Amino acid sequence: MDERILDRLRCPVCGDPLAEVTAGTARALRCPRRHSFDLARQGYVNLLAGRAPHAGDSAEMIAARADFLAAGHYDTIAAALATTATEIAYGDRTGRTAYPLVVDAGAGTGRYLAAVLAALPDAVGLALDVSKPALRRAARAHPRAAAALADTWQRLPLADASTTVLLNVFAPRNGAEFHRVLDPAGALLVVTPAEEHLVELVDALDLLKVDPAKADRVAGSLAGHFTEASTEVRRARLALTRTEVATLVGMGPSAWHTDPARLAERIAALPEPVPVTLAVRLGVHRPR
Repeated sequence: MDERILDRLRCPVCGDPLAEVTAGTARALRCPRRHSFDLARQGYVNLLAGRAPHAGDSAEMIAARADFLAAGHYDTIAAALATTATEIAYGDRTGRTAYPLVVDAGAGTGRYLAAVLAALPDAVGLALDVSKPALRRAARAHPRAAAALADTWQRLPLADASTTVLLNVFAPRNGAEFHRVLDPAGALLVVTPAEEHLVELVDALDLLKVDPAKADRVAGSLAGHFTEASTEVRRARLALTRTEVATLVGMGPSAWHTDPARLAERIAALPEPVPVTLAVRLGVHRPR
C-alpha cells in the first residue's frame, strides 16, 4: 500500500498507526498491539473491527453501476466534484501536509474518487465501503487510490484531521466521524438527489421518490459538526436506451423495492430514447 495513504490509516480497534507486514504470500496491516487486518488479493484491506452489519450493495448492483457510470451518464457529477475539490485542495495550502488525502465514504466503484484524483496530481485517495464487490473495483479505480472495507457508521480507520477532501455521494453520513477525520481547512462534499432527479422514471416505473425533506435531513445529520459553505444544483438531460434505464434502476435503491417482472414490463413500454433528468445537489460543508 502507498505509504502516503498508510501513514493516515489507524487501527479500527485501538486507534494506533498501522504498518504493512508480509508472511509468505500473505500481506496484512498490523498495529503495535498486533491487531492484524488482511490485504485481500483483489487489492483492498479489511479494516472492520468485528463483523459488518450488512453486506452492502450486491455484485449485480455494482456491475450495473459500473456499466452505467462507464458510459459517462453521470460525468456531470464527477466533473462538479473534481472542480470543487481542486478549489479546496489547492486554495489555501497554509499549514497543510505535502499531499492532500481524498477519502470517499461509501465509494462504490470508486469512479468519483478517480475523477477527483485525476484533477489533483499530488493527491492520494482512499475508498471506503462495506460492499466487497464495490471494493474489488474501487481498488483498481486509480493508481493513487487504495480501498478499505469499513463501516462508515462506526469509527473511521483514519487519523484525526488526516483528510483534505471527504466525498459523500448518495451515501450515508456520519457527521461526528467526518468532522474528526477532516483537516480543519478541508471540506466535506455531499451529493444528494434533487427533487426532480430521474422524475420521468419515477413516474413511469413507479420508483422510489426523492424525499422532499432530503436537504433538511442532510443538514440534520451534520448539525453541530459542519457549516454549509455553499450549495448548488447540477442538472443534465440524458437520452437513454431501455437497456440503460434497466441498468440505472438496477444500480440504485429501487433495485431493492421493485418487482423485476413488473419493472421489465414497464421499461419495455418506454419510447426510445428515454428522456431522463439528472438533478443533484452538491453541498460544500466546512468543519466547525
